[in-house]
Amino acid sequence: MLEIFGAGFGRTGTLSLRTALERLGFGRCHHMLHVFDDPETVPAWQAAARGEPVDWTQVYKGYRSSVDWPGAAFWREITAAFPEAKVILTERDPEAWYASAESTIHAAAVAPLPDDADPLFAQVRQMALDVVWDGVFDGRFTDKRHALEVFEAHNAAVKREIDPDRLLVFEVAQGWEPLCAFLGVPVPDEPFPRSNDRTAFAEQIARRRAGGTVEPAG
Repeated sequence: MLEIFGAGFGRTGTLSLRTALERLGFGRCHHMLHVFDDPETVPAWQAAARGEPVDWTQVYKGYRSSVDWPGAAFWREITAAFPEAKVILTERDPEAWYASAESTIHAAAVAPLPDDADPLFAQVRQMALDVVWDGVFDGRFTDKRHALEVFEAHNAAVKREIDPDRLLVFEVAQGWEPLCAFLGVPVPDEPFPRSNDRTAFAEQIARRRAGGTVEPAG
C-alpha cells in the first residue's frame, strides 16, 4: 500500500528522493527502472496511457512509496487510488530540468536500438515512449517551449489540486529537514543522498540495454 507518492517529473531529483525515502524506512520505493524488476506491470502502464482503468493496488504491490515516471504521469489517478498517501512534488529550475532530461532520459528513449538489445529493455522503453514522450509531452519534447509549458503546468496543477496538508513541494537541495518534518520522522545523522549524474546515467542505460541490472536513474 502506497504511503508516499512522488508527483515530480523525472530528472527533478527523484533518485535522491527515492534513496532518502528508503533510508527513512519507506521502501521499497518504485521508480521507472523498477519496471524492469516487474515486467508483468508493463501492460498496466500501457493501458493507463490509453486511458483505460488500472488496478493501482496491484501495480504497486510490495511498494510503500513511488517517485519518478511512469507514476508521475498518472498522479491524479494514483493519488485518488491511495487517498491516505502523502504527496511530494520535487521541483527544479525549469531550464536545468530540460537540459538534463534532454541529454539523458529522452536521449535514451529515442536512440536507435541495436539488433542485440535486451528484449525487456525494448519493451520498457516502448512503454516509456507511450506514457511519457508520446503521452505527457504529446510527441513534442524536442519543442523546448512546449516541454517547459508542460512541466510548469504539471507542477501548478499538483499544487492547485492536492490538499496543502497532504503535499510537500520539495527541492532535494533543501536536504533532510523539510522532508523529515513532513513525514514525521527523525532527521538521519548523515548527508542527504545526492545521486545520478549524467555520466552515471549513460553507463546504467548501456548496461540495461545489454540485459544487465542497474540502479534507477532520476
